[in-house]
Amino acid sequence: MPRDLRALPKANLHLHLTGSMRPSTAAELAAYYGLPLLPAVPIAPGVVHGWDAFQARYDTAREAVRSAEDIARVVREAVEQDAADGVGWTELQVDPTSYARWFGSLEAVVEALLDAARGRPAGVVLAASWGADPQHAERIAGLAVRYAPDGVVGFGLSNDERRGRVSDFVPAFRLVADAGLARVPHAGFYEGAWHVRECVELLSATRIGHGLTALQDPTVVALLAERQIVLEVCPTSYPPFGVTPALDAVPALLADGVPVALATDDPLLFGVGMVGQYEIARQACAEPELATIAATSVAASHAPAALKREMLDGIQAWLGG
Repeated sequence: MPRDLRALPKANLHLHLTGSMRPSTAAELAAYYGLPLLPAVPIAPGVVHGWDAFQARYDTAREAVRSAEDIARVVREAVEQDAADGVGWTELQVDPTSYARWFGSLEAVVEALLDAARGRPAGVVLAASWGADPQHAERIAGLAVRYAPDGVVGFGLSNDERRGRVSDFVPAFRLVADAGLARVPHAGFYEGAWHVRECVELLSATRIGHGLTALQDPTVVALLAERQIVLEVCPTSYPPFGVTPALDAVPALLADGVPVALATDDPLLFGVGMVGQYEIARQACAEPELATIAATSVAASHAPAALKREMLDGIQAWLGG
């Protein structure tokens, strides 16, 4: 009988704040502020959408998060939902630019996020957009460094990677590398394996959001394996865009020595939580591989050492049970 995936300890390393919202919460907050939410984008086998269809849905939902109380609710519910799926540590990625006009400053957004995460098994990853001015990205990277003692664990680049050049963001990533923070750009979603390589070599990425186009080039796969760069793979995020490789991509990466962590990305948009991501992976991966993936997610997280040990012990117990 298959083991219960909810009982498998795991970390969620790739989860966006707005995209973490429960649909009911998004609807309630939108109604409170008198905002119309766009209808959900239809997700069905073989149906492919452009990026803009999902970005528009995301943007309208984000407009409904306007106060520290809203952020506190979203963070609390995201961590609770993850916990129900066996997630012991959640890393929420946020571009504070999107909320600053409601809070008065980038700093106020970051402080509201950190207040919401304090005391919870969660860390905050600040991000800039691939379409941002590089100097603005440096400013956000500087905030990541400044607030690292309070719970910021890394810095990333989100949104459509076709909107920016990797080389433009080297100064921002140098700041966070010098401070010892995680470097977690989205890469290799639309762009090819070259993009993943540049993020590793130019930005000193420690993890890559998505990155599955690395499979197009064995030398990039070898680079990821050599440097043990974790790919944050979100199975439900690819079919709607028509960018998914075969279902056996994850076991192929594991076989080549590339560490993989499963994550949820934007459950609000794609409708699937962490257990659902593991259920999809289970179609191609044996349970020992799922345990390896879970252990990778924990080891690559910024959870406290004692919590990491507890979760890793739990993974071994799950596999041996």
